[in-house]
Amino acid sequence: MELLKLARDSGEKVDLNALINAIPYAKFIGIEVDQKGTEITTVLRFDPKIIGNPILPALHGGVIGSFLETTAIIQLAYESGGEFLPKPIDITIDYLRSGRPQDTYARARITKHGRRVANVHVEAWQDEHTKPIAAAHGHFLLKPVDKSTPG
Repeated sequence: MELLKLARDSGEKVDLNALINAIPYAKFIGIEVDQKGTEITTVLRFDPKIIGNPILPALHGGVIGSFLETTAIIQLAYESGGEFLPKPIDITIDYLRSGRPQDTYARARITKHGRRVANVHVEAWQDEHTKPIAAAHGHFLLKPVDKSTPG
């Protein structure tokens, strides 16, 4: 991704909101990044188009899942300073409460950062950080596998 390469080449951290705007689905569902120092909080702005159950109403589970995955990728891109966006190997999502029709927030914590793979834990909440609506744990590939190298 060009934004990551430019940031790495200039020795600066990538503009995370510009990175979000370069990901069409993240832009479509309304993800923003609020960064204070090294703490990154992603925000999923409420929009009626992300409602999955209009009777409750509740946010769509797929939107919540992709929000968690995107939060993990943004955190990894920020901390690793690589040239490539991390790719999910696997991700497990726990839906803990119904997401109400309001803004949702998330933070990711890298639990292990290797040379090729990282493990990330993400939590999303609405009113109180101590009452998450969903959590995810995922493994991400940090750089493409060199297919020319045997083994």
